[in-house]
Amino acid sequence: MSPADKPTVLIVDDDINTVSMLNDTLDNAGFTVLVALEGSQALSITQQIVPNIILMDAMMPHLDGFETSRRLRLNPTLRHTPIIFMTGLSETRNVVDAFDIGVVDYVIKPIRIEELLARMRTHLHNSQLTSSAYNALESVGQLTCAFSPQGQLLWATPHSYRLLEQFCDKEFALSRPFINRLLAWLRSAPGNPQPLVLSALELPLRLHLMRITDKGEFLLRLEETAKKDDECAIFRQHFALTQRESEVMAWIAKGKTNREIGQILSLSPRTVNKHLEQIFRKLAVDNRTSAAALALRILESSPTHT
Repeated sequence: MSPADKPTVLIVDDDINTVSMLNDTLDNAGFTVLVALEGSQALSITQQIVPNIILMDAMMPHLDGFETSRRLRLNPTLRHTPIIFMTGLSETRNVVDAFDIGVVDYVIKPIRIEELLARMRTHLHNSQLTSSAYNALESVGQLTCAFSPQGQLLWATPHSYRLLEQFCDKEFALSRPFINRLLAWLRSAPGNPQPLVLSALELPLRLHLMRITDKGEFLLRLEETAKKDDECAIFRQHFALTQRESEVMAWIAKGKTNREIGQILSLSPRTVNKHLEQIFRKLAVDNRTSAAALALRILESSPTHT
């Protein structure tokens, strides 16, 4: 196994003997091992490196495993990184508290290595499946996220997290003004299909309500508006396209298929085809490849497009 293929595990424990034993064992098992001897070190390390899995001691001085895990979960890049508690605590209340802050599993000290490795492999596999699913959504232009009825961010695709960071404090918690505005819009959204437009931002956004789940959770689609709107304006001016035709044109230039464009713009495949027919006629081209090439040439030559 090459170093690039080795999963990275972060051990967070103030017991040198435990750290030494786990370091040797996990290294021999094919892991790249990082070590933090206290919670604050773990927070610093994960600002620079994203581990594939974290082994967390529950009881540590200064910043215990519960608080460290809670703060790690606020970091969007670690939302789906499995955290396994290593603890001598076995009371139900302790276990529930751990799961409430996002810990996925726990092992009781003294640690049984074979059991630990089996649990780590299972959670690594599940984490990879989750990441693959979110990346697949993003690859077809679906910048999606889900919020609870109280405005808590439940999950988001990777790029969606980066866009939402505009509304977060230094601990990645969403600001109260953003949550209040979001909730006010969501409460009116079922009877008002208009998107929530957030324009006074470094990266302006539109939020579209896709659906409300059986649990009352809100599934949203995020749309970056500044660059795409600039592109659409260029296409409208240069080719005399309508607003919708210019939007389809922008996604053609990005290599999206008809099906993907339909999903992104909430159009049926038949409607996308009708827009394409008009685009081909106005551009005097015969196919989408020629249309995309022409669109890219126009964008590259435009002084307003960066």
